Amino acid sequence: MSSFVTLGAVLYDKVTIEVEAGAGGNGCVSFRREAHVPHGGPDGGDGGRGGDVVIVADRDLRDLSAFRHRRHYRAGRGAHGEGAQRQGAAGGELELRVACGTVVENADTGARYDLTGHGQRVTVARGGAGGAGNRRFANATRQAPRFAELGLAGERGTFELRLRLLADVGIVGMPNAGKSSLLRRLTRARPKVADYPFTTLEPVLGTIEDDDGHQLVLADIPGLIEGASAGAGLGHEFLAHVERTRLLVHVVEIAPPDGSSSEQAFAAVREELERYGASLETRPFILVLSKVDLVTEQAAVEALEGWQAMLAEQPNVCREQRRPLVLAVSSATGAGLGSLESSVLAHASHPAADEGAPEETIAEYAVYRPGERSGFTVARSGEHEFTVAGPAVERLVERHDLDNLEALAYIEERMKAMGVIKELESKGFEPGEEVRVGEVAFVLYPGVPSGG
Repeated sequence: MSSFVTLGAVLYDKVTIEVEAGAGGNGCVSFRREAHVPHGGPDGGDGGRGGDVVIVADRDLRDLSAFRHRRHYRAGRGAHGEGAQRQGAAGGELELRVACGTVVENADTGARYDLTGHGQRVTVARGGAGGAGNRRFANATRQAPRFAELGLAGERGTFELRLRLLADVGIVGMPNAGKSSLLRRLTRARPKVADYPFTTLEPVLGTIEDDDGHQLVLADIPGLIEGASAGAGLGHEFLAHVERTRLLVHVVEIAPPDGSSSEQAFAAVREELERYGASLETRPFILVLSKVDLVTEQAAVEALEGWQAMLAEQPNVCREQRRPLVLAVSSATGAGLGSLESSVLAHASHPAADEGAPEETIAEYAVYRPGERSGFTVARSGEHEFTVAGPAVERLVERHDLDNLEALAYIEERMKAMGVIKELESKGFEPGEEVRVGEVAFVLYPGVPSGG
């Protein structure tokens, strides 16, 4: 599990969990027993469906720390059916709440779900179906069935949860450009600040607020280096945290003390953003010249004019009165910070779209339809052994107790109706030979009464 820092506390932004939906309850074998009704007939109820595992986005959560000490989750099992046609209760659904901005990925299939809005839901594992009670198997020739279906197991899987910050503004720049000091002065965040590169090793969050009480979340993204977009250092992990921002604040030193070029530093960061491939280079941005207190007033004016001329053709730079928005600030003296805060609030205001829950879930994990499960294959796997494969046949066998002769006879009946027996016989199957379906092997005697 990885973490980052905000306002002095540790936030967890990556975790792997294992989930299992609830199994369905078993159907009941029962017969009606009442005075003066000696042969009441079967009345076994169905088992209840197992509970689903659902992941829900919650605006009140800021990270994935709820999963810090527990990695395995299981929904409730469906209750077994009972006599008098009483159906078992459905298993309880398990809701796992995550912070908005969480990406859920199935480690086995690679399926991904992006939960960005409050109340968005995704079912990651569906509960198993409940088994049918014996009353459902009664017919003209089978008036007193002494078998019922077993409930099916629930789906299970391993999922990776990754939180991509829902920051409104991302502060980016080369190491030691003054980003952390800037965030510290603008907000209540308390990042580590020192006069050497790579002081910030984890993203830091802070907030600013306008006169109407609307807040914007600012994220200080650790200093980028050349090759970050290709994964150098922790580039991929850091760049992922600016994917959702609406505005970038590019911070460059107005006069780097080592004599390097601030223009080259700016170009290097822009190149890494473009190479990352999430359209980060198209985000609107404000250019901030930091540490203006270290140069003369005349040098600061010349730098501002030079950068405005350089960015005149930049399509994504924010503008005021048609001029590129370039600000000179000093975190040490506070110069220019008021203008920067006003500009950030003006250019990164919250969208008017409703952030409530969507009418429908954003995705469905698995939906089984009869037409998708009807095929099967038959193959000889030994001298007296045959293997039958196919979802419908495997489901049929999974649902029944093979130690129950009546249940075994019912399986044979269904396999005959599905064409499995005919296909087995075409492969040379003889009564009394072994048939393997999934992990289960049993002997079949087609045409022989169950008591014979």
